[in-house]
Formats: sequence, C-alpha cells, structure tokens
Amino acid sequence: MPDTAYAGPTFERVEEIQWEDLVRRGGFGPRTSPILVKGAVRAWPAHERWTFERLAALRRPDGSEVIFRFQNGLVEQGVTRPPLDLPIGPYIQGLADARSQSPGDDAGLLPYSRWKQTGFGEKFQLNWSYMDSFKADRVYLAQWNILDEFPEMRKDFAIRQLWPGWRWTWEFVFIGPARTVTGIHYDFPNNWFCQVQGTKEIIVFPPDQTPYMCKSLKYDWGATLSDIDISRLGALPRERELFAKAHGRYARVESGDALFIPKRNWHAVVSLEPSISLGVFGLTPSEIVLGGGPSEARHLLHKLHLYRWNNCTCHRMTS
Repeated sequence: MPDTAYAGPTFERVEEIQWEDLVRRGGFGPRTSPILVKGAVRAWPAHERWTFERLAALRRPDGSEVIFRFQNGLVEQGVTRPPLDLPIGPYIQGLADARSQSPGDDAGLLPYSRWKQTGFGEKFQLNWSYMDSFKADRVYLAQWNILDEFPEMRKDFAIRQLWPGWRWTWEFVFIGPARTVTGIHYDFPNNWFCQVQGTKEIIVFPPDQTPYMCKSLKYDWGATLSDIDISRLGALPRERELFAKAHGRYARVESGDALFIPKRNWHAVVSLEPSISLGVFGLTPSEIVLGGGPSEARHLLHKLHLYRWNNCTCHRMTS
C-alpha cells in the first residue's frame, strides 16, 4: 500500500538563474551551493543534435553497432546485479517511442502544479509515496563516456563557459526511461549535470547533513554511497527515520537546463520522462593531488581484492 504518512526531509528550491543573466554578469564563480542555470544547454548545439533518434543511429567507424555494458537496476544501494551487454540502438529507439507517454502534472516527488506554486526560500516536503511503484530492475544506459568514443561530439557542448579557470574534466552520458533512479551518493569532484532531453527531479543535501545520510560501506570509484534507498524507504525503518531529519534542496531540471552540484553534496536523481543527460565532472590541479591520489589508491586495493571486494557497484555482489 502507498505510504502517504511519511513526510521525510524538508526542502527548499535550488537557487536558479537564467543562462542569459549568468553570461551578462560575467559567468560562473567558485561556490559551495548548487545552482540551476535555466537554458544553459539550450544555448549549445547539443540541444538540437542530441536527439534520441540520432543517438540511436550512432555506429562505430567500421559501421558496426555500439555495444554497451548497461547498468542492471539500482547500483548505489542494495545488491549489485550483473550488467547486461546490449546494443544501444534498439534501447534508445524504444525511449524515443515512449516519449508520447506524458507523466502528467500530478507525477513526481513534487508534482508540477505544486512546484509552480512553491516560492524560493519556502520549506516543503515531497511525496514519497510516488516511489512505491518503482521497479529496482530497470535497465539503464549509465556512465557512458560517449565523448571519448565519439570525440567529434565534444564540440556540441560549451561547458568550459561555466567552469572557473582550468580543470581536468571527464564526462558521462546517462540515457534511460521514466522512473529511473540514481541513488543517494556524493562525488568527490564538482559536477555540472546537463539535461539534454526530458525532465528529472534532483534532491541535494550539503555536507553538514551527513549525519542523516547513513553513509554506506559499499565501494564505488569516485563516490561515497548512502544506505538510504529512496525507492524502498518503507523497508528501511532506521534509514527512513534518520533521513526524515535532513534538510535539502530540490531542483526540477528540465530539458535545456544545467545544474551545478558541488563536490561532497549528497544527491539523488529521479527521471520523470525518458531522458538524455550529460554529467561533467571537473578537478582543479590541487583537487587532483588531494582527492585523486587517495581515490586511485583505494581503487587499486579494490582490484587486488583487498578493499571492499564483493561489496561494490562495479562487480556482481552477493546478497
């Protein structure tokens, strides 16, 4: 039965700015809180070129289909399922065919009608019963380094207009259906989350909310995970109780928007529609030395079966 009694954490809307206003004020400077740039991606070629149909038609230089190792269900929490090696074309074309299935104004953690009426600085809570019908076994084309595989597509984004100063960046594409979930975690680099197609809901919690985030021992390269599974809160009484004490920010990231998620900010993503997203992670030289070194050392120990082996997002995991 849907759980309508659970109120959960309190939220405020993420700060927003229009892309044109950001350009007029001279661009983006260092900050530690999230900001949603409305229309940033719409100003770049990717918004027109990165359609479901065009990505479904991608082929390797020899004309063969692109085969990708798909994520099989939620990996941030629970048991890691074995990945699936599938061609991307039929999967992405299926998402294109599903776009006509509108989620409706009442769908989502914060339905559209409520979102439009909620002012900045106003505190509110989300509709967690919306998650009760989610399926944990949804196949997801996640963390595809498409710009390394097809470098000519790199010119479709102008992300360096947003970064302050030089950064080493790497990019991953996320393509999936409505009701896909990326579980609660934080990344050690800063992240520009660029929404090319579709709409997603993103909740963000600053580092001072860590006592309520139930830090997990499950290993993931570059990220710290939470034991809070937002798709099955009713089955996790301890995590559910702690989670309800947190205070976070909420963003409705629509097609053409870009959300800045600061490093070490806990966040989770819920797709309202079939979506194409690009996550751009960046590190300054000092961050590479201070954060990248320890991360690579842990990764080496993990591959040697000396650090959290069989409790990770990268290998099949027993219950």
